[in-house]
This record gives sequence, C-alpha cells and structure tokens, in this order.
Amino acid sequence: MKRIFDFLVSSLALIFFSPIIGITALLIKKKIGSPVLFKQERPGLNGKSFYVYKFRTMTDERDGLGQLLPDYIRLTTFGETIRKYSLDELPQLWNVFKGDMSFVGPRPLLVEYLPLYNDQQAMRHNVRPGITGWAQVNGRNAISWEQKFEYDIWYVENQSFLLDMKILVMTVLKVFKSEGISQDGQATMTKFQGSRQSNHEGCE
Repeated sequence: MKRIFDFLVSSLALIFFSPIIGITALLIKKKIGSPVLFKQERPGLNGKSFYVYKFRTMTDERDGLGQLLPDYIRLTTFGETIRKYSLDELPQLWNVFKGDMSFVGPRPLLVEYLPLYNDQQAMRHNVRPGITGWAQVNGRNAISWEQKFEYDIWYVENQSFLLDMKILVMTVLKVFKSEGISQDGQATMTKFQGSRQSNHEGCE
C-alpha cells in the first residue's frame, strides 16, 4: 500500500510542481551556476546504494590547495532561501517515483557512515529512506545524531499509514515555520563520527 501511494502521489506531484521545479532550476543556473542538481550516492533499503538528487545550494569555491571551502562559506543567500522552504528537496520526487525512496522514512545519509552505526542504528535501513521522517518533524538538523537515530528507529518499529499521514502534515507545518534547518553555527549539521555506544570500536 505504501509503495502504491508513493508511486501515485509522486507521479502527480512531479506534474503539479513541474513549473516550480523548472523556475527553481533556471534561477539556480543564473545565481549559482551549473550543474543545478546535486547528486550523491546514499544507502537505501537494506543498505543498497542509490543516487539521491537535490537542487544545488552551494558554490564550488575552493582554497589555494584545491580543497572545497567549508559549507557555511559556500552556501549562498539564495541557497539558504531554497533550503528554508525545502525547495532543494523537490528533485527527490524522482527518487520516490523510481522506488529508491519513500515520502516518509529515515533520511538517507552518507555512505561513509555505514561502518559507524551500531546494530540498533543500522535498523534505519530496514525501510526505504524518506524525503521526510519522524526525526525531521521532531527537530530535523537541530537535534543530536543520537536523538535523530532514536526517532528513526522508533519510526521503523511503529510505522503505519496513519503515522505517515501525520508526519506529512507535520512536515508541511515545519516548512512554513522554517524550523530545524541547521545546527547552531553550521550550514546543516556536523558530520556523524560514531556513537559512544557504537559496537564498532575505533571508528571515531
């Protein structure tokens, strides 16, 4: 039932939001440059990798050694506006349409985090990752990694269609309030270094 819902709604959403997607892409090309899409490999259901798509919000500015500058420097004012209203997430409708993602589920994180999860945290991959999730409506990037994973696991163990509908409604309210977009002093949030309770010693 969930996959059917995702497929049908993502199909309609891609059509409905196509003007906004097109206008956003044109503005990004003009204000930030090409490419307009950010593509990155992320682990999905059962840890199987896929490429997630988002609108680009940062420049490619580098230092004298050719290394990318910190995120908070490369994040443009226009990029902040895109993130504020979650417009950068719109390309993920294609991920949902394809079946890589669901509308609701734990957010897909970096592949490099996989060896850092303890057994409980790894349960987040027992379901398809989502555009939004229980952690996103309970703090998003403003909470700690441990809190985020606790919310993710709670969702995995308690998921239902009604819970998904509740999360979607809460997500819309969060977007309008622009809450939890980033940690204090960060463009988004600091990288996950492994939990103290991790069963993979020496990962930090």
